[in-house]
Amino acid sequence: MSSQSEYKLLSLTKARCDDVKLTERFSEQMAQLCMNDDYSDVTFIVEDQRLPAHRVILAARSEYFRALLFGGLCESRQSEIELKIPVEAFKALLKYIYSGRMPLAQMDEDNILDTLGLANQYGFSELENAISQYLRHYLALNNVCAILDAARLYNLDKLTEVCLTFMDRNATDIMQHESFRALSKESLEEVLSRDSFFAPEVQIFLAVWEWSKHHSNINIDSVVSYVRLPLMKLEDLLQVVRPSGILEPDKLLDAIQEQTTSKYLPYRAALWPEENVATAKFGSNTILGECRTVLLDGDCASYDMEKGYTRHCITDNNDSGITVELGTICIINHIKMLLWDRDNRSYSYFIEVSANSINWDRVIDYSQYYCRSWQILYFPARPVRYIKLVGTHNTVNKVFHVVGLEAMYTVSIPKVINGIVAPTSNVARTDMSAIVVDGVSRTRNALLNGDYVNYDWDSGYTCHQLGSGEIVVRLGQPYVIGSMRLLLWDCDDRTYSFYIETSVNQKDWHIVVDKRNEHMRSWQNFSFTPRPIVFIRIVGTRNTANEIFHCVHLECPSQDPNFLQMEKEQEQRISSKAIDDSGAGGDNNDSFARAINSSSTGSKSNSTLSQSNNNQQLPEDVLIRLNSASVDDN
Repeated sequence: MSSQSEYKLLSLTKARCDDVKLTERFSEQMAQLCMNDDYSDVTFIVEDQRLPAHRVILAARSEYFRALLFGGLCESRQSEIELKIPVEAFKALLKYIYSGRMPLAQMDEDNILDTLGLANQYGFSELENAISQYLRHYLALNNVCAILDAARLYNLDKLTEVCLTFMDRNATDIMQHESFRALSKESLEEVLSRDSFFAPEVQIFLAVWEWSKHHSNINIDSVVSYVRLPLMKLEDLLQVVRPSGILEPDKLLDAIQEQTTSKYLPYRAALWPEENVATAKFGSNTILGECRTVLLDGDCASYDMEKGYTRHCITDNNDSGITVELGTICIINHIKMLLWDRDNRSYSYFIEVSANSINWDRVIDYSQYYCRSWQILYFPARPVRYIKLVGTHNTVNKVFHVVGLEAMYTVSIPKVINGIVAPTSNVARTDMSAIVVDGVSRTRNALLNGDYVNYDWDSGYTCHQLGSGEIVVRLGQPYVIGSMRLLLWDCDDRTYSFYIETSVNQKDWHIVVDKRNEHMRSWQNFSFTPRPIVFIRIVGTRNTANEIFHCVHLECPSQDPNFLQMEKEQEQRISSKAIDDSGAGGDNNDSFARAINSSSTGSKSNSTLSQSNNNQQLPEDVLIRLNSASVDDN
């Protein structure tokens, strides 16, 4: 063996010897001391059972026991301490203290809940979290009510929410289970207050009535107030609620009046987070529109000019549309919709939702915007049974085409201003349905493909002729944008001048970046007053090397980490100054929304900067000349 190999072997052996880990053996030996009289210096008396223990071990494992046994309290001088707690739970806790283990699978549910309480009382937060995590996976009809009461008592928010979600999903069965009658008043009120506790309201009333019989010593007025009487049929109010005698007649009359006069009733609805409920699995179907069967079939790939979409004729008074009926009323706040996109056409549209097909709310209004391909939409969560899609414009013909639709409730909500997403990630990407409308490149959409590394003299950029062209990008839908990042072609030391305009309809343009009098090169970051944007027009006015403007990459909003940090710090300074100036702080969100509103009204003051051939693709011979010129001049 070589000396080098011997040295490596000795080093490895030494490293292993320097790090001896026999924790398993240590745990076993420590566990042998648990409830053992050997060396014991304190005895706990719990439910008439004497349990020996060791002060130093308990103090080392728990702040509570350290204070109890060594903190100067009277117990620190006692050899026997009586505790009024469940004995089996305390034994389990002692075993955990001595060994670091707790066999939850071998314990019954009551014992586990009692131990959870002791872990909370004695400050064993890691054990508390571990038991909470265990209970989440073993929820059932016969234990969820008890676990919910325990979770709320010990302020275990995550476990509480899991229990509530389980009860939402199994509302009808839970109310029929005998454990429901043992639910605490506070827990019951929290369950009943949820819009997602979804069951026929008459069943909820009957369950509350039955619960009240087992809690005769409790004033049930506050509990009954959570029953949504206006959701019940008239015959149920008269034949079920009235005979119970637990409600005054005026309450019934108020419920009937609200039922007959109110536009918005306090609906309960099913909640299935992150799951598309607009599918046959949930009993949903398209009830209005042409070629209805394909909209919800989940196939968003097999469509062409002739098939694979649902449609309706666009009319001046918007009296036509596509309507989807969900299998049941559901809480949703997110819709994804694929508009037909086999060419460069754009659509305008609005979306309305309803719980009863009578009263409709417009949750998305893009009737003044040009949109294409996938639409990623968000709105405040609400109970929905019907979704109506109404196309108001098509840049090619008078038909609105929708390939696919998804509807769901999601917890991942971006910032939304006046119904328009204000993204933090770059939306000028092909996978976000953005395209290059005007501009010359050897590769289609090279400006948006995310590659800002592989470019040279011959390819990897988008360009236009100075004085007679432009680069135009169309986003998939309107976004509130307040910054951009641009990479100008920089394989030599040339500089460019340019300006950038934005529009929502390709008619009214606004200058957001004006660098016509500056010499710019390579990466550029820009910020401006946030505004709704669909179209981005980049117009070069000077190139110190030739007559062509070259752009490699576009981002909106900017993703430059340093720039984003500077923007964040600036926002914090502005916010702090606003608070100092106003004293009370003011409502920055309202002023921000007003700025968005004013910026979206449209203006033609800057339209003189637009070129006469904005919307035309360059002829092939010009494309060849431009590419040749760019290569030769470079």
